[in-house]
Amino acid sequence: MKRTIAILLLSLFALSLLAGCNTIRGAGEDIEAGGEAIQRSTY
Repeated sequence: MKRTIAILLLSLFALSLLAGCNTIRGAGEDIEAGGEAIQRSTY
């Protein structure tokens, strides 16, 4: 049951992330921006 809920939540998260990006290029830019934010937070 827990596994099903985890898969469902992960799927919803991935879907919402992809729905926010109109193109693959936009998705790449969002992922890059997220990575840069993580790098800045480690300094």
